[in-house]
Amino acid sequence: MTAEFVLDLDEGMLEYFRDMADVLVDRCGISRPEAVARINRQYADLEVDPYPDLLCHEAPEFWALPAYYDRGDHLPPTGDPEADAHIDFSRLPIRPAPPRDSAFWTLPR
Repeated sequence: MTAEFVLDLDEGMLEYFRDMADVLVDRCGISRPEAVARINRQYADLEVDPYPDLLCHEAPEFWALPAYYDRGDHLPPTGDPEADAHIDFSRLPIRPAPPRDSAFWTLPR
């Protein structure tokens, strides 16, 4: 476990995961503790290599948004304004936050 995330991350990947949390806070309007908990749940079983891991081939938005939005009738948003132009975000299903008593919540609420 590294800092607030339940994964083993080097400094570069820790910053990348923090950028993913920033996306959820800024774009989805959720608290940082919830953003971190959602990312922890989504990627807890992922083995992440040192920076730049393969994840870095996409912007943090690509990996962050599926931790918040469910697929619905199409693929989850990518964070790319052009690719997501057809998506009505107000109609996308939102995944429930992880249970409050889960180990995914690592920051004080």
